[in-house]
Amino acid sequence: MAVFVFVHGGDVSTETWNRLTRGPPVHTANGRLGGRVWETVTPELRANGHTTFAPTLIDEHNCNLHGHIEQVCLLIAGHNLKDITLVGHSYGGMVITGVASLVPEAIRRLVYLDAAVPEPGESLFDLLAQSGQDPLASIPGLEPAMAYVDQLRFDQEKVQPLEKVFIRCTKSGLAGFITICLDRIARDRERWTLLDLPADHICQPTHPGELARILLDVVGKDGGP
Repeated sequence: MAVFVFVHGGDVSTETWNRLTRGPPVHTANGRLGGRVWETVTPELRANGHTTFAPTLIDEHNCNLHGHIEQVCLLIAGHNLKDITLVGHSYGGMVITGVASLVPEAIRRLVYLDAAVPEPGESLFDLLAQSGQDPLASIPGLEPAMAYVDQLRFDQEKVQPLEKVFIRCTKSGLAGFITICLDRIARDRERWTLLDLPADHICQPTHPGELARILLDVVGKDGGP
């Protein structure tokens, strides 16, 4: 069975979550979801026998991108995880790319959920700027936090051979940003699977069942205990 490690993007507020979801309201001490953003998705995966981890990243104002990468690598090492399906949403695409470069032997595949597909030397803000978007003007609440302006240093040759999946949220408001990522995927198309989810960018509260089923399909061919 599969081992999933989920990496969230910008820390979703409970206010945003409660506005989008139909379930009971969620409240946390700091008003943020962190890794709990995946709680609507993981039960179906576990019900099908898979293992899931969804850490809360250190606050993006107090930790840079490479600190987040180290945090996920320590989780992998601490639990001796292998054959991981590593899922990153939005900014989380930066993190999973860096993790895969450091511990490629532990990764079965990378899944980018409407996520950044960076090249070496880029920050999230660099990628957004390339798409013609002003990050501060086009994405409500986005700030030049430490993690978002930190440029990713990684070995592309270690990441390239890995199986990769891109799940495009077709109603996302980040069309220009996603187009840049899809153009990069097109250069190495044989190593990528492109899938569509008819949802907005923050899809976990609104389309949890559909997302879980896509992920189940992605790992369904793995088989084995």
